[in-house]
Amino acid sequence: MTSSLVVREACFEDYPQIAALESRYGLDVKSFEEWKHLWSDNPAYKEHQSELPIGWVLEGENKHIAGYLGNIPLFYEMLGRRLLTCVAHSWVVDEHYRSYALLLLEEYFSQQKVDVFLNSTVGPNAADSFAVFQSLPVPVGEWNRSSFWITNCHGFLQGWLATKGIRIAKPFTYVLAAGPFLKNVFFGSAIRGQRKVDLQTCDEIDERFDLFWDTLRRRESHVLRTIRNREFLNWHFRDALRNRKAWVLAVGNASEIMSYGIFLRQDNAKYGLKRVRFIDFQSLENSTDVLLPMLSWALKRCRREGIHMLECIGFREDKQNVIVTARPYRRTLPSWLYFYKTSDQDLTRILSDPGAWDPSQFDGDSSL
Repeated sequence: MTSSLVVREACFEDYPQIAALESRYGLDVKSFEEWKHLWSDNPAYKEHQSELPIGWVLEGENKHIAGYLGNIPLFYEMLGRRLLTCVAHSWVVDEHYRSYALLLLEEYFSQQKVDVFLNSTVGPNAADSFAVFQSLPVPVGEWNRSSFWITNCHGFLQGWLATKGIRIAKPFTYVLAAGPFLKNVFFGSAIRGQRKVDLQTCDEIDERFDLFWDTLRRRESHVLRTIRNREFLNWHFRDALRNRKAWVLAVGNASEIMSYGIFLRQDNAKYGLKRVRFIDFQSLENSTDVLLPMLSWALKRCRREGIHMLECIGFREDKQNVIVTARPYRRTLPSWLYFYKTSDQDLTRILSDPGAWDPSQFDGDSSL
């Protein structure tokens, strides 16, 4: 079966076979337009498309695709330097060819033009493989822990029981939901006690985000961050903004913003779980004062719209310390999610310092 197996660069015409492979192994499948958008409208890819493939496939006899690994370029900045970063995306291989899966990862890590290899969705089955290529865990944030609030107790329990393969009569789920409900009642004051803040909801990413990014990159040039100007934000959240699945909150006025937070709808359709994740929080004053008001706003909206849970993963310590004051539930994830690698020894040394990071689920492909 593997005598004629080859690794080649992927192309957009491979989409039908790639989508079928992703679907067969339980991965989220994007429409062709959404999938192609990851590259065709990506500012980093448009600048480097002659040098970077969109990914690689394992191809067998009769041009049958048995494996795929996407390659999404992003621009990060640090110390006044623009860094070409690539993200491994949607790694999937047919079970009959699993012993050849590392060939795809080898192609990814062999890219000579890439400054940083950065991946924030490394699952338990992939962690050892990334370690083979000396990919390191990000030294900031609890990327193996989740903080979450239950905003619809009955719906959440139905989804949670489904993940455990447990079927139970519907009336009993209301009984089981009493515990989370009572916690929400008694600990809700932790959110309600925050200071009054005038929050703006942003239906579009406008020019104020360009001004915000220019100021942030100057004030904290020592921190590795992916570019967050209007062009990149609009590319990153295009479909989510169109479908009203991205909630953007800002603190500021008509001409400038001082802080913003982004929440993103990321349901688990397999188990019927309606979920929103807190994707990113940035502030020009290096302050977390408005973080609790933003969480409070999001929790109210989740409850109002029947969403089952609000979740946060991976924020650095100052932000996480504020998050835990809101008394979330905590759960351990199956693996550490966020890894990086660079072949530049000076950059590797710099990135070993926790102060060089401000990670969130805006990084990598966590929210693409």
